[in-house]
Amino acid sequence: MSSAVQAQGTNVLTLERSQKRFARLVALPGMIVLVLLVVGPLAYMFFNSFFVKTLATPVPPRFAWFENYGNLFTDGRFWNAFLNTMIIMVIGIPVQSFLALVLALLLNKRFPGSRLIVALFLIPVMITPVVAGFEWKIILDNRFGPLNYVLSFFGVTPLAWLAKPVLAMISILIMDTWQWTPFVMVVLLAGLAAIPKQVYEASSVDGSSGRETLWRVTMPLLRPMFTLVILLRIIFIFKIFDPVQILTGGGPGVSTETLSVLTYIMGFKSFNVGMSSAIAVVQLVIITVIAKIFIGTVMNRREGKES
Repeated sequence: MSSAVQAQGTNVLTLERSQKRFARLVALPGMIVLVLLVVGPLAYMFFNSFFVKTLATPVPPRFAWFENYGNLFTDGRFWNAFLNTMIIMVIGIPVQSFLALVLALLLNKRFPGSRLIVALFLIPVMITPVVAGFEWKIILDNRFGPLNYVLSFFGVTPLAWLAKPVLAMISILIMDTWQWTPFVMVVLLAGLAAIPKQVYEASSVDGSSGRETLWRVTMPLLRPMFTLVILLRIIFIFKIFDPVQILTGGGPGVSTETLSVLTYIMGFKSFNVGMSSAIAVVQLVIITVIAKIFIGTVMNRREGKES
């Protein structure tokens, strides 16, 4: 009897090993593609960042250790691009989160046509950023744009939206908010739909008002969703390129130039491969650090509450 049980156990172990081996073989092609398409270019980017390498002159690359990073951190243009990226992030994310929360709370109440309205709100997300950029460039045109035409009915003189530094930054924020608020709204709407009705019923029995229910019940339960969308928006904003490049090209001057636009200019206009690679590496490090701190803070709060 014991030998039969032992043989059966051996067969189970053999089956598990064969299944694991088969799983590795199935995953191997995907891992190879991942290495070639992600890890390879990433390693090449790190490699280039340590070289003074330009394609504009027939000078061979020179290994320079951290020279590119030293020049980068003492370059006012880099810090200007970093500041512009932070402005879009610090202003855009709270505004988009607030608007998305309001819309999600309204659309969470089922009424005729609510699903159609949600689908219509998703149109900006589905539009290609390049197409959206050209659309907004037409809308914001100071002579023929419909926005200035509408504002003229309220006695507002035509504004040069894309020709003045402050208005140009506001224009980018408006377009970014228009395009990404629906995305945040849908995520929060999914979070609201996942909250059990019994929670609200219990809150109602306790005599909580609508405001108290929102702050003490809804918002804490939506925290994981807010964590997700804020983290994703931080990553997206550090990568923001199409709206800025199409609307302003980083101008007037460099007043709306972001890190991604600066990376493009250094790499594809100045052909300074070493410097553009260094900027990309710095972006990657900043995003990784922010994500780690953000996720770590959220996890620590969760562990503190559980304990």
